[in-house]
Amino acid sequence: MKMRIASLALLIGCLLLAVAPAMADSILYSNGPYNGTTDAWTINFGFSVSDSFNVGSDPKVRDLSFVYWDGSASAPSSDLLTTVDMQIGSTSFGGTTQTLSGVTNTFLGTNQYGYSLYQADFSFADIPWVGAGYITLSNACTTSGCSVSTPIYWDENSGPSTAYENTLGSIPSEAFTLSGTRDTTPEPSSIMLFASGILGVAGVLRRRLMG
Repeated sequence: MKMRIASLALLIGCLLLAVAPAMADSILYSNGPYNGTTDAWTINFGFSVSDSFNVGSDPKVRDLSFVYWDGSASAPSSDLLTTVDMQIGSTSFGGTTQTLSGVTNTFLGTNQYGYSLYQADFSFADIPWVGAGYITLSNACTTSGCSVSTPIYWDENSGPSTAYENTLGSIPSEAFTLSGTRDTTPEPSSIMLFASGILGVAGVLRRRLMG
């Protein structure tokens, strides 16, 4: 009898887990792989770049990954990115500015111009968003500070995004990925179906225990 009761509890537990809202980390938008060999756009010293995205319905954005060029053609730099100002808004250069920190810099190689290529990964508090928007990067700072002579350039990869630079206007878009979570709560009809299954199985096992 104890084994049957344990089996019933386990089965009900599994069914309840099946109807619980599922939250899984995933890529919400990618503008494609980095290029690293064509061009890149300054995101410090007063320059900013804004790229469009579309994350669909019900996501919470909480991770940003992008590729940047560091140093100069004559002196590749180890003066790495530390923080960057990010805005997410419904229009280019729109939205509230927040400074991202706690970056992970991953070295990708050196291009034909002598620039070091890095992937920067940031995490931040969830930003609920639906559909289309723009992400803007500016005021990039490095290990030596914010008012330094080391430019940080956002890699141009000519992905599907629409992009703008604050002094020039329209430009080819840049390499970036937005990740986060997406709600996948089952439909009410599915929950009712699972509930009916739980009650039915419980009734059968109860009759067997008492029989």
